[in-house]
Amino acid sequence: MRCLILVFLALLFPAFVWAGAQQYEPLSDSVRAALSRTIADQAPPQSSFLDPIERVNWLTEMSQRLRKRIPNREHRHEFLRAVHYEATRAGLDPQLVLGLIQVESGFKKYAVSSAKARGFMQVMPFWIKLIGNKDDNLFHLRTNLRYGCTILRHYLDIEQGDLFMALGRYNGSRGRFGYPNLVNKAWQGHWLYQGSGDR
Repeated sequence: MRCLILVFLALLFPAFVWAGAQQYEPLSDSVRAALSRTIADQAPPQSSFLDPIERVNWLTEMSQRLRKRIPNREHRHEFLRAVHYEATRAGLDPQLVLGLIQVESGFKKYAVSSAKARGFMQVMPFWIKLIGNKDDNLFHLRTNLRYGCTILRHYLDIEQGDLFMALGRYNGSRGRFGYPNLVNKAWQGHWLYQGSGDR
């Protein structure tokens, strides 16, 4: 019943965001080193699309869906290219990441939760000390997406591919239905995309 109420509130008040807080968990030295290498790789992004036509189709479709939240076309396309690149790089579905961002921050770049999580993907600052560089700015688009996608990938690996549990870890609500259900609803209900070859 509580889950249904939360879903109803999210639909009734689309500006409502469910920003949570990743919980600090000790990491082994090898895991911390691997995550640090992933975060530190700041090479200029190459296109994450295998097909230039699919790139145009995806950006056009996602841009239309995002227009109300990010009105400026140039900013919208920059955002979408960065999401696609960082999600693909981490082995995540870019549309899943869009659903997570919708729930976490409502696409607000400078969102700060009561737990101090920051940016589009609501990354907790302790991750900078744990795996990043002290100069990392969690309000910077690519930095925030890089951290968020790396953290979600890490949680998926810990949970052996169980998205429900990984999303719970990401939000600090592991084992509870509310947050994973909201992300899944946003992903499947608004951001799901069938490539032009699948239509």
